[in-house]
This record gives sequence, C-alpha cells and structure tokens, in this order.
Amino acid sequence: MSRLAAIPIRIEGAGIPGGPATGSVHAPTGGLGDGVAAILAELATLLEQLSERQVAAAIDLRSLPMSPEDRDELQRRLGEGEVQASVHAGGLSTLRETSFAGIWWVMHRDAQGELIAELLEVAHVPQILASTSDEASAAASALRERISAGSAGVGRRQ
Repeated sequence: MSRLAAIPIRIEGAGIPGGPATGSVHAPTGGLGDGVAAILAELATLLEQLSERQVAAAIDLRSLPMSPEDRDELQRRLGEGEVQASVHAGGLSTLRETSFAGIWWVMHRDAQGELIAELLEVAHVPQILASTSDEASAAASALRERISAGSAGVGRRQ
C-alpha cells in the first residue's frame, strides 16, 4: 500500500462552488446544487491538460459536499467505460474507467473495508497501476535470478 500514499492528489477548484477560484460562494447544504456541471467542466479542462501537456490530476470527491443524488447524477453523466480493475494492497482499490477516456473513478479502501479515498483521476492509466522504476528494476533482477536458476519457480510473482 506504500504506493497509494505516494499518489499526488491535486484538487482543482475552478468553477466548483466554494473552490479556490470562486471565493466565498458555497454549495447549498446537502449537495452541490449545479456543482455536478462544474465538476464536469473541470474534468474537461483536466482532460485537455492531459492531452496537451501530459499533466495528470485528480479531484478528491470526499472533499466535496456531495449528496447521494449528486453522486448518482455524476456517475450517470460520466457513464461506464470498458475497463475495470482492482488492486489488493493493504485494502481493496477499485478503478473504473468512465465513458470518457482518461477519466477514472477510483475508490481506495483500507484493510477493514472502510472507504479512505474516492477520486476522479484524470490520467492515461491510474497511477496505482503503473510500475515504478524501482519495482521494474527489482523485477528485472528477480527475473535474471530465475533465468540463472533454470525453470524452478517460474510463474510465481515477486
């Protein structure tokens, strides 16, 4: 789970009620009001940044005053994509591509199943799925050891 803690989260507030770019405007109690449209507009901007400058970003949904209706509306408008993945590393993380390439609905749970993070990650591939250089280096060393030892232990993940 050490990689989960290393994932940078940038919360974009432009256009989101109460966000940094909007000053003192606050969402009504119990939901975002028209904030779902603002989140969608922000996601479009983040997708453009990903496409043009290869800059990945995330919106922390738990930091927003979302009602169950807001969540349902956001899920409905983002739709379902073709890719889903789960990662078991100190808890279950589920990653679901939305119908918009590059927007991932990501939920991280701890070992007890408690939701600890819920993000809309804008990236080519969610960061938790990408191998680090250190991991690739260690894997190369382990593979070379297996090659040297012959076929013993082939197929077991290091």
